[in-house]
Amino acid sequence: MDFDFDLFVIGGGSGGVRAARIAASEGGAKVGLAEESRMGGTCVIRGCVPKKLMVFASEYPDMIADAKAYGWDVQSGPLDWRGFRSKLEAELDRLETAYRNTLKSAGVTVYDARAVVVDPHCVRLADGRTFSAKHILIATGGRPFVPQFEGRELAITSNEIFHLDALPKRALVVGGGYIASEFACILNGLGVKVSQYYRGAQILRGFDDEARGHVANQMAANGIAIHCGTDVERLEQVAGGIRAVATDGSTAEFDLVLYATGRVPNVAGLGLEALGVGLGRRGEVLVDDWSQTAVPSIYAVGDVTDRINLTPVAIREGHAFADTVFRGIATKADHDLVASAVFTQPELGSIGLSEEAAREAGPCEIYAASFRPMRSLFAGRQDKVLMKLVVCASTRRVLGCHIVGPNAGEMIQLAAIAVKMGATKEDFDRTVAVHPTMSEELVTMRKPVRIF
Repeated sequence: MDFDFDLFVIGGGSGGVRAARIAASEGGAKVGLAEESRMGGTCVIRGCVPKKLMVFASEYPDMIADAKAYGWDVQSGPLDWRGFRSKLEAELDRLETAYRNTLKSAGVTVYDARAVVVDPHCVRLADGRTFSAKHILIATGGRPFVPQFEGRELAITSNEIFHLDALPKRALVVGGGYIASEFACILNGLGVKVSQYYRGAQILRGFDDEARGHVANQMAANGIAIHCGTDVERLEQVAGGIRAVATDGSTAEFDLVLYATGRVPNVAGLGLEALGVGLGRRGEVLVDDWSQTAVPSIYAVGDVTDRINLTPVAIREGHAFADTVFRGIATKADHDLVASAVFTQPELGSIGLSEEAAREAGPCEIYAASFRPMRSLFAGRQDKVLMKLVVCASTRRVLGCHIVGPNAGEMIQLAAIAVKMGATKEDFDRTVAVHPTMSEELVTMRKPVRIF
């Protein structure tokens, strides 16, 4: 059977673009790709990239204060939000153009339209055009989730936070995951009075307890009012802004309410279930180790599969798919020991097992050091850094590494190489420290603080 395309990709995010590019440029495939919004997907347009730029912007008040403490004659004024937003939007335009040029150079045909799956070998665009394809790849990512409650229309999500006309004076961030916690820190750093509601016992669930407690304590010390065990019962529009009525009976007024209570796979209306593609409890597309669904010609990668929802993972999955199907190189995406970073203030970098998970797995040793780093100590700030290693008592392998402090994301990337290679505690110990640095603590912790 002749097909219009060897591969048709639905979704122009990081995973879909990587799969399309490799299949076309290195696999010799004829590839089509449909994206209903902007090319680049969540990460580039409404996620990682603009968020990190906002993180950078929010860090300057502390930098200016530190500069004054070091003797520099500098003054801090209010943020020109509109000026910053204009530059941010220009950068996103530049990145979107780069993504489009990459696909064009690879020979991928791009359709700026929504696409749905009609049958195992056919997709239909919003304008009614249909195309046949030997293989179809679903790479539609995820979307923010706002639960049903009275007044939910008054809240915004992370999709809208980058496009505010002006910064609010008072903001409520609802949620305790990394997105909620990051935006609480960003807004706080930009001069907004921030409250954070989370229904759980502690923010950043899933990360090492000691590390997330360290982050939460520093966030509170920085002025963020964290209310755990608290959720929104309803929101009301009032003359002074938005009134939040909480489940603990308290009320407070805000100028902005940001909901960051999780994301769900973006599968609505794609036509997958009718074809026999399995969907999980949260709507995620069910795939095997090769990213293949129950329908042999249909594959899925990235957040829509709800495996590990990180951009680099989606890229690896898309690349592995293209290698396997179009380059004859059987490749499974490796989901073991994936490092991550939370760009709160302070940052949290993590790879491998938490202390709690390691204790369940078997005998382990915990090495940890908490200290005030030289740079902020000299400036008179009370910030503290945490360095932590989780070690298997029998094999001596480092099972987990957790860092809280400035540039933790940069440090954990390097530590992840050692952990991924199976380094032992003694390998760390044999490594000569780089002094004076924060990261030298990773190779100078000689005695465990806890043994289980």
